[in-house]
Amino acid sequence: MNIKTLVLLAAVATCCSCKKGGSAQPTPEPILPPATQGVKLVADGPGNTYELINSVLGGTGEAVEDPDCAHGTFGRHIREAFDNELNKNVFVFTMHVTPDNDRCNGATDRQRNEIKTYGPSPANTKGALNETVTYRWKFKLDGGMKPSSSFTHIHQLKAGDGTNEDAPLITITPRAGNPEKLEIIHTGNTSASTLNKVKIVDLAPFKGAWVEVVEKVTYKTAGSYEIKIKKVSDGTTLLTYSNSNIDLWRDAATFIRPKWGIYRSLNNVSALRDEEVSFADFCIAEGNAVCN
Repeated sequence: MNIKTLVLLAAVATCCSCKKGGSAQPTPEPILPPATQGVKLVADGPGNTYELINSVLGGTGEAVEDPDCAHGTFGRHIREAFDNELNKNVFVFTMHVTPDNDRCNGATDRQRNEIKTYGPSPANTKGALNETVTYRWKFKLDGGMKPSSSFTHIHQLKAGDGTNEDAPLITITPRAGNPEKLEIIHTGNTSASTLNKVKIVDLAPFKGAWVEVVEKVTYKTAGSYEIKIKKVSDGTTLLTYSNSNIDLWRDAATFIRPKWGIYRSLNNVSALRDEEVSFADFCIAEGNAVCN
């Protein structure tokens, strides 16, 4: 057997060893199951806006709390419109200083135009005790917005029932002042709890700009809360806050639900104006589900 034959046989043996699982054979990456997607509410164009909201958030009931009954000539106070900056349809929430009110319930000191989840809503849109939920959405305040010095909530996390259910656990609240501020407010479990403004930043960078919010909550008495708000245009972070030991439950509650929209005081009505706040791309993701 000559030298050329020996070299050829050695090369064949090496190749066969690789094919049989030798060290040169790469280990294949494991195939992971696709992540479960969160519940999404995305504007799809003008018309049937309340019906779209109810189909995602309402279950068998009504997920819209609007002032239409007081201002019937205006029609629906939430509409869908195309936004040139996002290049997609968005939800536009409208509030008039007069005659809009709080759902015709007799209250004269406040007005409300919000969407929510509540009792009849699907289970995967409501937060349960010891459950972690991620909320993600976009919003845009008008450049000339005039918030109330009392309150103008654009987002709330509230108990659906139980003790002290009327007081929201968390709110995002633009506030009048010099300068105007955006506040993250926490309220504890009991009716004697005081409002705790856990984060305060200037409102100016938010006005006239689309921003995206990612809010992650673990619902329990010693719960956790994280929020980050970034500008959509350039990714600039405008607000961050986290707390790994914060009271995020209500006695006797069975669930916590999110709300979005305009809920404001009329205590200083002369300082207010008709407002529009735009929202887009709502997502609710429980546990390991994701909001992409």
